[in-house]
Amino acid sequence: MGHCQRPRALRIAVVGGAECDDAVATLGEAVGRQIADAGAVLVCGGLGGVMEAAARGADAAGGTVIGLLPGYDAAAANRWVHIPLPTGLGYARNVLVVASADAVVALPGAAGTRSEVAFAAALGRPVVSVQRADDQPDATEQADDAREAVGRALVLARRARSEGAG
Repeated sequence: MGHCQRPRALRIAVVGGAECDDAVATLGEAVGRQIADAGAVLVCGGLGGVMEAAARGADAAGGTVIGLLPGYDAAAANRWVHIPLPTGLGYARNVLVVASADAVVALPGAAGTRSEVAFAAALGRPVVSVQRADDQPDATEQADDAREAVGRALVLARRARSEGAG
């Protein structure tokens, strides 16, 4: 019995620090809002800092938020995650965050963020970076603000999809 197949929504991962200042949180929230406004699904690590800010922005705009958690407890997800996925993998879940996305938006962060950007590069996932710190790996693209970052990530995600990935 056939049924109509809807196209899959684009999935945009947002990576960044588990702790962040107010300016980066505001940026993260704007990124999340832009992702939701575009009809894409936000994928993140599901905890605090940039992840929470982006999830809050996407939720406020009516979007869907998937959180891939480091532990086994779904309740550990921030309150704006709609679909918490406990992995029990600790930092190793970082590869799942970027592998599940069509493109990645990277905000300022530390070692975990650097690992996600590196995994994305290894997996061929396009990365758009906003306010990249000097010690973070080079991103595929650089953007000045949330609108530009998400816009560029969506273009790259669509291109990756049309080339057969995803």
